[in-house]
Amino acid sequence: MSADLSPVIAATTQWLLRSYPGTGGALDAALAEAQASQAVMVAAWLRYPTVTDAGLVALVGPGGSARLDWLIGSDAAVADATDAGWRTWVDEVVASWAATLLTTPSLARDAVVALGTSDHTAGLAFDFRRLTDPGERDRRAAALLRHPDLLDALAGLHRDSLVRLLHGEPVDEEARSGIR
Repeated sequence: MSADLSPVIAATTQWLLRSYPGTGGALDAALAEAQASQAVMVAAWLRYPTVTDAGLVALVGPGGSARLDWLIGSDAAVADATDAGWRTWVDEVVASWAATLLTTPSLARDAVVALGTSDHTAGLAFDFRRLTDPGERDRRAAALLRHPDLLDALAGLHRDSLVRLLHGEPVDEEARSGIR
């Protein structure tokens, strides 16, 4: 994991898991976390493909979870002061792209292939099978996290920019820079 993106990856993964929790025991929770983490890592590495991009988001911050909390109707989560710190590191675009990857296997495979040119994967081998080829146990463990209808509003926020990025089309500056 890129040290520069680790706060974004950890916070966005945590946000996804709290918003779309597993319903099973400890093993299911671990499998759901592995899938969410892989989706968020791929999404973050695509959104911030260079060391410079990662450094900039570490400097200015990604924006936080307030809009996402509102979108899914979990305003109560924001009221908890103990969560305020990590929630500032949630990246809306990364969360949306991760939701898209979790619910669209073909895009997940395309995204992992696209990482081949990323600064984050240079010289390293990664196994994203829990994201790209989940087994039946993985699917059951993350039933809410992979449910297309439940994640549609989140995925739909920035799905188009991910599709354009993966299919070689230029991505508009608003989507790349996080400006709203």
